[in-house]
Amino acid sequence: MRRPGVWWRGKSTPAKVETYTRWSFHFVAVVTIAGVGLPAVGQMGSRFVAPVLLAVCAHGVFCALTASRVLDWTRGSRELPVRLLWSLGAVTALLGVAALVLFERGGNGSGTESGAAMLSVTVPSYGFGTIALAIRDRGRTLVMAAGVAAGVAGVGLLVGLPAPAALGEGGVTLVTTALFAATSHLSVWLLDTVYTLDEARETRGRLAVAEERLRFGRDLHDVMGRNLAVIALKSELAVQLARRGRPEAVDQMTEVQRIAQESQREVREVVRGYREADLGNELAGAQGVLTAAGISCEIRGSAAGLPPQVQPPLGWVVREATTNVLRHGNAKRCTVSLLVADGQVTLTVENDGVPDGPSESALRRGSGLVGLRERLTEVGGVLRAGPAEGGVFRLTAVVPLPAPSVPAPAVQDTHSRRTTPSAPHQSPRQAAQPDPEPEPDPVTGVTS
Repeated sequence: MRRPGVWWRGKSTPAKVETYTRWSFHFVAVVTIAGVGLPAVGQMGSRFVAPVLLAVCAHGVFCALTASRVLDWTRGSRELPVRLLWSLGAVTALLGVAALVLFERGGNGSGTESGAAMLSVTVPSYGFGTIALAIRDRGRTLVMAAGVAAGVAGVGLLVGLPAPAALGEGGVTLVTTALFAATSHLSVWLLDTVYTLDEARETRGRLAVAEERLRFGRDLHDVMGRNLAVIALKSELAVQLARRGRPEAVDQMTEVQRIAQESQREVREVVRGYREADLGNELAGAQGVLTAAGISCEIRGSAAGLPPQVQPPLGWVVREATTNVLRHGNAKRCTVSLLVADGQVTLTVENDGVPDGPSESALRRGSGLVGLRERLTEVGGVLRAGPAEGGVFRLTAVVPLPAPSVPAPAVQDTHSRRTTPSAPHQSPRQAAQPDPEPEPDPVTGVTS
């Protein structure tokens, strides 16, 4: 069985807000029964305690059930419970009338009047305030609140209450019903806003992916469009020349082969640029995205000075780790550390919010981590991921630094070294002047 804390932390932010909203309406039912119903019943005579207490408790449970069903309707998981709403309205009206009758004719000097007065205001306000969850129009809600207040005042006059007392009951009912209805509207609005923001964030991610795909397709079109057109034209020309027996067809097909090879090279460059990830940009992007999501992100270390061979795979590690932090668990804190020591680069990403992390077998089956392991293997790196002490999830990537290139020592040409008599001392100007070129013999034409 999962602990309550783990169950709560495992929910997404919209799911938390929805759970909080639902249990708020349930808690209002408990508060209404305990804070209003029990004190009102306590002031009544003994003969009214049991039926009034049972009616108040049943009404509170009925309101909580209706609120839960209407919230399901607002989330689109069920149809609007019209019959349940009408039933709640009828029960609320009957209890309100009964409270007013008890207020007027419950007996004198026993405190029954004050208890019934409390119920005659609380029961209609709470009942019709719950019904307001299903009313999206504010004007109709105000009309309903005014109608409830007018009904309470009218029934009070009919049962024999003095006009000031009846109007006072109606005024208090108007205020409390309007407050309950406003709370219901605010709760639904807040819940809808949170879900809308969450959908907008997902839509933004999908649009970013679509934009990147469009960019990739545009680059491929720019690279391959012209080359394929030239290949098609030259191939058609080569066919025509071959049919005529012209040797130029071979030259055209050679050119086609050259263009095809050039196209392959350009496509590889486009794909390589599409797949590479700059570590510095990924670190800055991860901090911005996590901060925007309400997660405290701390970056330790810098990518400046790292060899270009290790930055792309580590950049992909940061990107995948950021995605996992946003999608899984409910992190409040994330730390990204970059350490260069002992000829290797160690990237560590830690986040809380996942005390019951996935098992090692589940981690090995994850497609994202499998792809990261493949990328790190190409540069001799390793990847480790799993729960760590302190209720955190830790992902560590270790990539060895490439060996520094050592310039080859200069090799002396021993074959060109030979013993010659020492030349007489020359002045710097004489040494700088080149030897005069030999002139040919004027008779034989042979250079001496």
